[in-house]
Amino acid sequence: MSLLTDHWTPLTQEDPPMTRAQRRRARVPSLPASVLVLLLAAGCAGGDGGAGSGSRATATLGAGAASTASVEGCEPVPPLPSEYATFAPQDAPTEPTGEQLTAVLETTCGDVTVELEGASAPQTVASFELLAGEDYWADSPCHRVTTEGIWVLQCGDPTGTGRGGPGYTYGIENAPPDGYYPRGTLAMARSSDPESNGGQFFIVYRDTELPVEGGGYTVFGRVTDGMDIIDRVAAAGVDGGGADGQPAQPISLLDVRVTDEKA
Repeated sequence: MSLLTDHWTPLTQEDPPMTRAQRRRARVPSLPASVLVLLLAAGCAGGDGGAGSGSRATATLGAGAASTASVEGCEPVPPLPSEYATFAPQDAPTEPTGEQLTAVLETTCGDVTVELEGASAPQTVASFELLAGEDYWADSPCHRVTTEGIWVLQCGDPTGTGRGGPGYTYGIENAPPDGYYPRGTLAMARSSDPESNGGQFFIVYRDTELPVEGGGYTVFGRVTDGMDIIDRVAAAGVDGGGADGQPAQPISLLDVRVTDEKA
């Protein structure tokens, strides 16, 4: 299976600053990036930035149709975002605002709460915090589920193609030396390049072993509430059958919030 990365440029600040809701309604488009690899399957990664040094931009996508839901508790997913924040390579953050942060992933199937591990994966958590604050994942689909050999739900690409990224990439942190990723693990997707972490991530819904060759995958948090949501989506399987592909039950991230409050 393959993990993915991102690369884009951030949105420009308005004067006065826009609220989160306003930004979600008024984003400007930008261009997609390269592919990132997840776990075992083939994939590619990239991190071309679309904006100049320190600038914020947006990427443009063709609007996709909203899908209907079939699993109880899930709402229809929204169309793909028409724009999303993008960043220049030098904009990659390095330090989070705290060592113990909590994130709430608001999805079309309910909220998933995760405890972020800023002490062991500082740059990853700093990036996650930045992208959440810029609404990078607003209305973005979880584009991949795997149901054989490895068991993950992969999210974090606003394009829904598995090729999207925020415009910067960075290296591996806190990868399990034994390749063991227990249920509830939140980890970064990447390509075969160990410096290709970006914006795509995956949640492990069943204990999984992944290759350690190449450095493994950055673990930066664990789910503390909402695993039942991941389980229901995974149980619905892959759209059209098979063991690796788009979830048969569509699920999208509506919003991601990071706070310093304990879950």
